[in-house]
Amino acid sequence: MPWCLRHIRSRFFTLQLASIARALGRRITFLSTANLALPHKVVVSISNSRYDRPFSPINARTSTAYTEVAPIAYDCVKIIVVRAGGALLFSEFGIRHVNVGDVVVLAANTLCSAEPEDWVTTTTLYLHGDYLVDQVFWQFAAQFVDRFDAHRFLESYYVEPARVIRIGEDRLSLLMPWLDELAALSLDGFPPQQFYRAQSLLFAVLDVIFPCLTGTGPRSPATKRSTVPWPRGFVPLRAEARHLANLLSGDLARRWSLSELANAVHLSPSQLRRVFVNAYGRSPIAYLTMLRAKRMADLLRTTDTPIAIIAATVGWGDPDFAARQFRRSIGVTRSQYRMMIRRRGN
Repeated sequence: MPWCLRHIRSRFFTLQLASIARALGRRITFLSTANLALPHKVVVSISNSRYDRPFSPINARTSTAYTEVAPIAYDCVKIIVVRAGGALLFSEFGIRHVNVGDVVVLAANTLCSAEPEDWVTTTTLYLHGDYLVDQVFWQFAAQFVDRFDAHRFLESYYVEPARVIRIGEDRLSLLMPWLDELAALSLDGFPPQQFYRAQSLLFAVLDVIFPCLTGTGPRSPATKRSTVPWPRGFVPLRAEARHLANLLSGDLARRWSLSELANAVHLSPSQLRRVFVNAYGRSPIAYLTMLRAKRMADLLRTTDTPIAIIAATVGWGDPDFAARQFRRSIGVTRSQYRMMIRRRGN
């Protein structure tokens, strides 16, 4: 091919990649190939400016907490293995004490907070929901037609959003080296050549935990989990969903209506609900409920403002309704939560 045509094709390819990178909100860097002995090829590095590490459907973190862990929810499944110490957990199951040999399983978008008893060391697995659906689909491939069947199975069988199971210290000792290696691999994100190793370690861990995790039957209509995206990057694909989430988080006190939200993103109410649920797993109003409960917990923890005023500040004008929503999300009443925080501080 003549040099001029090669140059034009290379320039066109460069412009195309740059436009793709801009659309994705990523930074693109073109590296010289002169020292790489790769003639007529372009080496491209695309990085996501919003996140420090590459995306992976599996992540593990080991940490020790000495002070209160504020209520937070992630848009991924969390499996928390208690390795040492103990803590009081607050979530939709109410108040539970956990210590060595306990495992906490939290569905996506489930608020949970903790009060360590002196200290607690845990390893937390963060698992993307789509990844788990794929594993269940292949596990029961003989019975399922498609991944929708796997999703419905998970929704109908493992329905409790927050659970504590006991595996005991003997089983925990089996998990320790696998959890340590998973956490080490997660520090910089899994390179592709390490993914199968990480997956094998995860499967070994789940093989010990899941026999202890029994199904819980049909979901109660009262259990409506709200959502907050995991800061490390499970970003919804639709721009409308991201814009709507930003609107809600930016003005909690506003009396939002579904039609108003739909108009803001130029969708019908039914389209809006479908787009948002596909992106975040729950409806916009459930998302708003979770944000308000989390903000209320922050204010109860950090201020002496009367509870009724805090409720109004976050957008709940009815104190009784605010009390029900807070207890459903956090697991305790507002007065109990503030009392425990103050007792801890003293």
